[in-house]
Amino acid sequence: MENNKITSQEDSFARWYQDVVREAGLAEHSAVRGFMIIKPYGYAIWERIQKLLDRRIKKTGAQNAYFPLLIPQSYIEKEKEHVAGFSPELAVVTHAGGKKLDEPYVIRPTSETMIDSVFAKWVKSYRDLPMIVNQWANVVRWEMRTRLFLRSSEFLWQEGHTCHATEKEALQKTQEMLDLYKDFSENILAIPVITGTKSDSEKFAGALTTLTTEGLMPDGKALQLGTSHMFGQKFAKEFGIQFLNREGKQEYVWQTSWGTSTRVIGGIIMAHGDDKGLVLPPKIAPYQVVIVTIGPGDNIQQAARRLSREIKENGIRSHIDDRDERPGVKFYEWEKKGVPVRLEIGEREIEENQFILTRRDTGEKKEASAENISDTIKDLLNQIQSNLLERQRQRLVKDVRDVLEYNDFQEAIKQNKFARGSWCGSEGCEAKAKAETKATIRAIIGQSDEPCMLCGAPGKHQVIAGKSY
Repeated sequence: MENNKITSQEDSFARWYQDVVREAGLAEHSAVRGFMIIKPYGYAIWERIQKLLDRRIKKTGAQNAYFPLLIPQSYIEKEKEHVAGFSPELAVVTHAGGKKLDEPYVIRPTSETMIDSVFAKWVKSYRDLPMIVNQWANVVRWEMRTRLFLRSSEFLWQEGHTCHATEKEALQKTQEMLDLYKDFSENILAIPVITGTKSDSEKFAGALTTLTTEGLMPDGKALQLGTSHMFGQKFAKEFGIQFLNREGKQEYVWQTSWGTSTRVIGGIIMAHGDDKGLVLPPKIAPYQVVIVTIGPGDNIQQAARRLSREIKENGIRSHIDDRDERPGVKFYEWEKKGVPVRLEIGEREIEENQFILTRRDTGEKKEASAENISDTIKDLLNQIQSNLLERQRQRLVKDVRDVLEYNDFQEAIKQNKFARGSWCGSEGCEAKAKAETKATIRAIIGQSDEPCMLCGAPGKHQVIAGKSY
């Protein structure tokens, strides 16, 4: 069927993205500027991500909890770098119950200050450590320019917060969670990432260091998919989080924080989608198989239901599309929604005991025997998951350019590529490049003694630079 509703990526990547979000039924704008409505299909994707990620987070020793949406403004102002970083984006409640509040409340942009005020009560002894708490919640950051999933004024996320007895333990936790996000991005979302340390100008407000997983999108912009922050003892000293050590002396705890958000759905759309719409990795697809009935008749309906029960019993998420519509209309619907496998069932398929399976990632069709159909579908889903990751890895190799000097850097960014090279570590040098090209240091990935690709001074760091969302 001719596709007239989705702009091609080549014509306009931005419009293509908006069209896919709309046509796949993922989300829409609300009556409040910058706030989005996540529609049932989009939320089902988030539920899959949440379920699989939550399982991994709990294996690290974390327990889930929930903390208030409103934070006293005085809490936010305790850590100077933290408040400076978030002040332009804060939404503040000044009135409630028809009266002006004695102290304004900030709608949480992040929860360090609220959770740390509680940690100060919960942590008393070394026996209470490590304390590892995770929260699934919504946050509000009053963005000026918004885009569904990628940058909205309210979004959903998980944020982990920890307290440790030693600096070494906190550093280990920071790295552990970075590795967790990398594994999740690559093996669940099928998005290869570059990991490293943020520059001081790009790190989380209030952190000593921020470790990042950066997904490099096909339009030449980086998308931060997960971050892990080392806070040291900065917040602990502001909020008085102390513990009695084994020698009976008071010490401040060492802290970390880490998180990811519904932004990853935007990453999935951009990394895998095509001009027909969404393409979902099987591991996070709400439906891994859609069974499309061809023609009317109780016999076909009953066969579809039997087949659906069989594959569901084998752990495959399926959906039956038995609407009274032409097959082409139904095929188009599920192509837009990115369901990994389409299975067609009609009188001919029932008689021949064979089904036609169509892969969403390649469009390839194959006939499959009804015998062991669940095993056939499972093998196909594994192939699709692997293919999506490999396809993105190959693209990543093409999109990263090794750069030695500034002219080459500018040309790489102009061509919507990412620059890999040496950087001297100067914030002024980084700021100049950002002003002239809109590109920033996305991650410090190693050491380098080559000349800085931005200014020619002696280099210190090997970095990846590029534009970002």
